[in-house]
Order: sequence, then C-alpha cells, then structure tokens
Amino acid sequence: MEHVSWMTYIMLILASYRLTHLIVFDKITEFIRRPFMKKIQVQTENGTKSKEVPASMFGYLLKCYWCAGIWSATFLGGLYLLFPKAAFILILILSIAGGQSILETFVGVNIKKVDYYSHQINHKEK
Repeated sequence: MEHVSWMTYIMLILASYRLTHLIVFDKITEFIRRPFMKKIQVQTENGTKSKEVPASMFGYLLKCYWCAGIWSATFLGGLYLLFPKAAFILILILSIAGGQSILETFVGVNIKKVDYYSHQINHKEK
C-alpha cells in the first residue's frame, strides 16, 4: 500500500466532501437522483405539501449525505491507491472546489450575520 501524505489526506477529505455534496444536493446532478425518487403529499399546518422521498434503497443512498459520503470516500481513496497519478487530477479539482465551498459557506453566513446585526443596530438607533 502506498504512503498517503497529510496533504493528500486533506485533499482526499475535501474532494470526498465536494463529491458527496455534488451527488446529494447539487442541481446539476438532479437527473441522476430523479429516477430513484418519488413525490408524496404531506399534511402540514399550512395545508398539503409535495415532498420528494427515495423510491428505493438506491434512491436513499443518493439522498443520504452519510451514505453517499462513504461511497465517495471509498471511490476516491481506492482510485488514488490504484491509479495515483490519474486520480490526483480529479482529487485536486474536487478538493479545490470543496475548500472553496466551505469558505463560501463561512463567508456567506458571516456576511448575513453582519447584515442582520447592522439592521438590528440601525432599528435601535431610530
């Protein structure tokens, strides 16, 4: 088995995070999830709502972050161990995108907090 450096390990984590998010949440991969999903009607306080739920075990695997995360990690880790040079390109791209998405989430949430608190302060001053 090949030695995995700490930097490669971090890259694999970020790449697995991004691949999992791509599979489970992103609009661009909705066409993959759609055949394995079904719509049901759910009664809420505000009336009836349509909700998308897995139609099969495979659909559940595509909608479950934890499940897809295991398969993403297995795929990327195995790919790297079997074909390190070829896999590195995919891992590099996904890890950059994963790191960027984490930063964007952190920055976006904090920008919203600043807007919220500045709005609260402005209302108290009036």
